[in-house]
Amino acid sequence: MFTGLVESVGNLLERTPTPGGARLRIATPLAGELKPGDSLAVNGVCLTVIRAELGEVHADVGPETLRVTTLGTLPHGSSVNLERPLRADSRLGGHFVQGHVDAVGAIEEIRADADFHWFTIGFPRQLAPYLIQKGSVAVDGISLTIAVLNADHVDIMIVPFTMAHTSLGQAQAHDRVNLECDMVGKYVVRAAELAGLTLTAVQPGEVRH
Repeated sequence: MFTGLVESVGNLLERTPTPGGARLRIATPLAGELKPGDSLAVNGVCLTVIRAELGEVHADVGPETLRVTTLGTLPHGSSVNLERPLRADSRLGGHFVQGHVDAVGAIEEIRADADFHWFTIGFPRQLAPYLIQKGSVAVDGISLTIAVLNADHVDIMIVPFTMAHTSLGQAQAHDRVNLECDMVGKYVVRAAELAGLTLTAVQPGEVRH
């Protein structure tokens, strides 16, 4: 379990093909605090550390993860958001993030507003039931608040600190991003579906888990 509060921005040094998947090699100052078997969220994707030494972390990515996230297409040298799991005695500053990506969206527009930035992010139609205005969504592992909710995109205001301390500082329009909806919303939608309720804009059976 994670919070969506990025601890460090790493650098994707290498992605090596493995049978059916890939192994990532990431440069990060967190390497000295990790060991094999630890969990690490990489751009919002929960991975298992295979090796951590000399300022680098190695982690394997399975074929399903490559299919449903951006980890299989990130260019070498890309900045990646990193977060270690939430400790039981820690403050929860973001929201509960599982590290299980629901879909890949795309940044449609970035516009400055004084020292802040507005991001318009498009999302697949099947995520609509899980998103609410002023609710939380994880974008590349960053816990963010939905300021404006539309049928197929959201507007999110990014504060200067987040721009300076996450990969969003290098983001550009048309970049693909990993999206994870609030876990509570998923349970509500599933309960409604099992009760036979029809969700707005989505017919029963259309929600994919």
